[in-house]
Amino acid sequence: MSTTDSEAPVIEDTSVDHAQDRAAIEAIIAKVETAYNTNDADLLVEDVARNAVIGNAVGLVQHGRDVVLEASRVGLAGFLKDEYVRYEVTDIAFLRPDVAIAHKAARAVTADGEPIDIEPAMVALYVLTKEQGRWWIAARQNTLVPRG
Repeated sequence: MSTTDSEAPVIEDTSVDHAQDRAAIEAIIAKVETAYNTNDADLLVEDVARNAVIGNAVGLVQHGRDVVLEASRVGLAGFLKDEYVRYEVTDIAFLRPDVAIAHKAARAVTADGEPIDIEPAMVALYVLTKEQGRWWIAARQNTLVPRG
């Protein structure tokens, strides 16, 4: 049985004003950018839930905050050490008052913040949950944008 567009549900929470939630989620993503640009693995996972599932840009899926932290330490001290990014939150949607999805676009920049990429080199989808008044990254999927 197929479902027509008019039968498909609209999944969006409109029960509350999410202005503060949007600001908190944007701050989390800004913190991830700062952590990446300063090679700070601990800051990078500060808002990652203990049982989070993170898919990186090369397809590796990591289960749990501790695994993500160790991989971040290795990457930021190694092949990512001299890489810099600028993130742009492109969308935030609230599925429920305590569940949100956010998209970000990532562009490479120089150490001084000058753009290298004009178009995003990567996009990411975040799934966030709000627990005890605080937002946490429950899942993230990074996807490279094909060139050419």
